Amino acid sequence: MSALEAAQAALAAEHAAVYGYGVLGGRVTEPRGAEAREGYAAHRARRDALTRTVRDLGAAPVASAPAYKLPFPVPDAAAAVRLAAELEDRVAGVYSDLVRAAEGPLRREAAAALREAAVRAGRWRGGSVAFPGLAERPGPTGS
Repeated sequence: MSALEAAQAALAAEHAAVYGYGVLGGRVTEPRGAEAREGYAAHRARRDALTRTVRDLGAAPVASAPAYKLPFPVPDAAAAVRLAAELEDRVAGVYSDLVRAAEGPLRREAAAALREAAVRAGRWRGGSVAFPGLAERPGPTGS
């Protein structure tokens, strides 16, 4: 995957995260509401930065969809919290791809975005994962 392809994928994920935070923000109460607003602002800032990055790489930035299919229904605050963790996990995954594909300042920015998403996911989930941004793999069998 090229740096441009990875940046476009990260931009698409940021568009989806902004949408998702818009949905979940209306379903959480304080103090989680403040976290939702902070996450929403962070994803908007990353989205805007990636839009500039994609242009700097010589391409037209991928556009936001009018709506996104959520991975599950979000009728209440508990589901909203699960959605926030899921969004952050997905964003971390695409940023790990960008870290692998990019070099220099773009790679540093991608690593910072991966770290931020992992921290937010851990806060929403109440715990972290061993390698944020990488798909969890089953352990060895046998023994």
